Amino acid sequence: MNDWAPVVGQPVKDTAHDRVGEFRAFEQGRVFLRPLGGGREWTTGPDDIEQMSRSEILNARVAAANRRSRKESPA
Repeated sequence: MNDWAPVVGQPVKDTAHDRVGEFRAFEQGRVFLRPLGGGREWTTGPDDIEQMSRSEILNARVAAANRRSRKESPA
């Protein structure tokens, strides 16, 4: 990782998987992330996460809320 270290719950960019995730833990040389709004965790390398700007975080949260609302809407 760089000089920056994420805190639990902080949204970060996973550049290896081109995804945004919520930081969960750093264990055994791996970073554990989960999708914003919940879902299955995944791992990536510590050099593959980047800090996000406030506007990037807001955009990612809105996109996650939109995805959830489409899944929950009646058929």
